Amino acid sequence: MALAQEEIFEKVQAALVDALGVDDDEVTRPATLVGDLGAESIDFLDIVFKLEKSFDITIPREELSPEDILTNSQYVQDGVVTADGMAELKRRMPWADLSEFEKSPRVQDFGNLLTVGDLCNYVGSKVGE
Repeated sequence: MALAQEEIFEKVQAALVDALGVDDDEVTRPATLVGDLGAESIDFLDIVFKLEKSFDITIPREELSPEDILTNSQYVQDGVVTADGMAELKRRMPWADLSEFEKSPRVQDFGNLLTVGDLCNYVGSKVGE
């Protein structure tokens, strides 16, 4: 059974509130997980675990966090993601809005890009909305 957008958002919101100790009203679709909600790498394991349990899905680490692209000299030069790297990120993360990142694709800024909305889109793609 497909879940409605709103149901997905509510469950994602609950997982983030639980994992990050933030308030419901801070968890909005445009909020970034790292910049706005203060998530750190260790938190992502907890978030993924909570989402997997909540939605009964499996989340492979490389799907949410394409480190292999960001550390690959084929896709990154001088700390900046190349056009090829950007194409690969878009192919791998069709659920993420990469338009902001594309304007200034510095590897160090990548983590600040994932939003609650992106996470909802990702979960939606996994539960076959």
